Amino acid sequence: MSTATLSSKGQLTIPKDVRDDLGLVTGSKVMFVKMSDGQYRIVPRTGRVDDLIGMLHDPDSPPLTLAQIDEAIAEGGAASGLRGLPEGRP
Repeated sequence: MSTATLSSKGQLTIPKDVRDDLGLVTGSKVMFVKMSDGQYRIVPRTGRVDDLIGMLHDPDSPPLTLAQIDEAIAEGGAASGLRGLPEGRP
């Protein structure tokens, strides 16, 4: 298992074997995606969107209804500050 140490500037050097496995080269970008269990996954931005399908799936969660999905979207919008927009604006 490879490890890395965080520098005082908040930087990590990704070990060579990990860079090779992820297909990372100089200038590559990575995303840090928070999973439903609170852990993070490092995803290279060199891939396709299709590579992300199913990553956030939680098999223990029941399917949501459309009303529940709409409510979650509204709560997310309110939490991000959209509540301050004038009435009638999406």
